[in-house]
Amino acid sequence: MEGIDHGSVVELLTTTPHRIACATRGLSGEELNWRPTADSWSVHEILAHLRCCADVWGESITKILKQDNPTFRYVSPRGWIRKTNYLELEFHASFFAFRTQREHLVQTLRGLPREGWSRRANVKAGSKLREETVLSYAQRLADHECGHCEQIDRVLHARRLPRQEG
Repeated sequence: MEGIDHGSVVELLTTTPHRIACATRGLSGEELNWRPTADSWSVHEILAHLRCCADVWGESITKILKQDNPTFRYVSPRGWIRKTNYLELEFHASFFAFRTQREHLVQTLRGLPREGWSRRANVKAGSKLREETVLSYAQRLADHECGHCEQIDRVLHARRLPRQEG
C-alpha cells in the first residue's frame, strides 16, 4: 500500500455518490427496484449493500483513528445488512444518508496527516488475525464501490435494452 496515493483514494470515495446520483437521476422506484434476473441485485439493493460496506469499513477507520492499534472483530457487510432497514427505505432517502455519511468520511480523511493513513489495527476474522490500516480500509472501500458503480450502470443499461421474445 506504500505506493498508493492517498489523494486518489479520497477522490474515488468522493466520486461514488456523484456517480450514483448521475446514474439514478429521474428514475422511479420501480426502475430502481428492477432486477435484470431473479438472482441479481436491483440498483436499490446495490445501494443498500454499499451503505453497509460504508458503515462497517467506515466504522473500522474510525476505530483505528480513535484508538492506538486496536483489536476488533471483523463484521461482514452482508451480515450487517440484516441488522439494518436499508432494503426497506425509499431509495432517495437512503441515498441522502449514504451521501451525508460519505461527506463526513471524506472530511475526516482529507484532514489526516500522512502518518494517519498508516495507523493500524488487528482484525479478528474467525481464528485468523490480520493487520489493517486506515489506508487499506479506505482503498478497499473505494475499489469495492467502483465495481458496484459499474454494476449499477450494467443494471440500468439492461433495463433500457428491448426485451427479447422467447
